[in-house]
Amino acid sequence: MPDVEGEDDENLNMNVDEDFGGPRRVPGVRFRSELWWMKRRDALLQCGYALRSRYQPDWVPSWQGTKKNYEDQEDGQDNPHRAGLDATRTSDGRHVMLKKVIPQEGPYELQINQLFASEPLASDPRNHCAQILEVIKLPGEDEEKLLVMPLLRQYDDPPFETYGEVVAFLSQLFEGVQFMNENNVAHRDCTQFNVMYDPSPMYADSYHPVETRRRRDWKGDAKYYTRTQRPPRYYLIDFGLSRRYNPADGPPLEMVLRGGDKSAPEHRSPAPPPCNPFPTDIYYLGNLIRENFLQKCYGFEFVEPLVKDMVLDDPEKRPKIDEVVSRFEEIRASLSKSKLRSRVVRRKEVWVVGMWRSVGYWYRRAGYFLQRKAAIPDP
Repeated sequence: MPDVEGEDDENLNMNVDEDFGGPRRVPGVRFRSELWWMKRRDALLQCGYALRSRYQPDWVPSWQGTKKNYEDQEDGQDNPHRAGLDATRTSDGRHVMLKKVIPQEGPYELQINQLFASEPLASDPRNHCAQILEVIKLPGEDEEKLLVMPLLRQYDDPPFETYGEVVAFLSQLFEGVQFMNENNVAHRDCTQFNVMYDPSPMYADSYHPVETRRRRDWKGDAKYYTRTQRPPRYYLIDFGLSRRYNPADGPPLEMVLRGGDKSAPEHRSPAPPPCNPFPTDIYYLGNLIRENFLQKCYGFEFVEPLVKDMVLDDPEKRPKIDEVVSRFEEIRASLSKSKLRSRVVRRKEVWVVGMWRSVGYWYRRAGYFLQRKAAIPDP
């Protein structure tokens, strides 16, 4: 845990609960992982970043003395990220994420972030790496730094409505990994939780960073456009396990580092030998599609042969990223507009819910036709 209870905590006029995985949540009590940010609130403000009211030293829970449920209050939303916290940039009101970078835990993370945020790579349209806005060095911190990142949203939230929206997503995902590989970088953890998108086109008025279905001001649900109406741009995040290699040294061999997806065949033995991380990235991408589209939804048979090759047990037999991109471009070109504009139906969708969704979908589809919206909504 980053901090412990003591006099310093009392001076902050607060209570501290155990961190995630500890005792049951206590209303009005903040986690120890939140204390680290509270103690640096003034320093962050001087750097131009303001924290939510919950992290102010004189915070008093808004539900205190009432019968309100703390979970229904804006300041009752705790921080779900150990190493990061949302903030507002005071100069323009932009919502951002602050992420702690500890060299001992991710020795190449800052280096990889700076590589893809520097010209000429930063302006390349194929660059789908989430780019840092600033690096903060807080007073009194030895090696720890903060990366200021754009506020992004999970790639499948809200769910995809049409096959064309999914095709646009996969095109960007493959393009982003291809761009990283061309610059000799293996992501090494390009799994579902490390793929996000810029929500600003879809969520014109933003949303709450923790309870993402709510408005930022907590006055109702956050309104949004569909991906077809306002196409988003997708990004790869979290380069804590990423590494850049020298192609002159030949194919890299690395000790296995298990990230969010621990199912790769080359990782299954108790003591796996060193392996090339680039084919493992291909497996991660294929498994993301297999688990989240092929297994959960109907109608994705068109990508199934490619996915089967991407998740082959033998890493040497998996296609390289250039082949993945080439084959998917052929698949994309072969799909009819009717298929691309069709609604994605989940396998566990209750028929009543499906009927309700279909009504809204056909209403929007008519609008897409009249507005001449593309069947594949590329940004």
